[in-house]
Amino acid sequence: MGLIFLVGFMGCGKTSWGRKLATGLDYEFIDLDHALEAHVGCTVAEYFASHGEESFRKLESEILKTTDYPTNTIVSTGGGLPCFFDNMDWMNSNGQTLYIQLSPKALANRLENAKTPRPVLQGKKGDELVEFIEYKLAEREGFYLKATNTVNGIDMSVEKLADAAGLKAS
Repeated sequence: MGLIFLVGFMGCGKTSWGRKLATGLDYEFIDLDHALEAHVGCTVAEYFASHGEESFRKLESEILKTTDYPTNTIVSTGGGLPCFFDNMDWMNSNGQTLYIQLSPKALANRLENAKTPRPVLQGKKGDELVEFIEYKLAEREGFYLKATNTVNGIDMSVEKLADAAGLKAS
């Protein structure tokens, strides 16, 4: 019972699986990127472009720590959020964290076919995209691996996620 934060690289399925898990557990669902967008009145990409990464990361951390979470909530986080300030430690202290882990190749396939383009990936395809993901994942995985549990994102299911959280989906 409680607060479950989903962490992992962009494209791993935090938002789509978070929604499904919340439904399966009869929990609330919060996408922190959407909470941030509602707070500032523009998209993450627009905020990032206007104010820069440093300002974005500070605001993202503030939204994480000041959101009033209902008792039983699944929270989808931004891909970089666990890697800044004490965000990962804060999430582990205030709930449990599930890292949805996928290989760079699997992430590249998902991101190339995504309905929503990611500004940071602009123009990257194929091997260039895989190399970019490998580089960023090397920076970030140490933070992701601090998660309470790691779940392989291949053959994902609500049951698999719920089991990792020690819960039973209905």
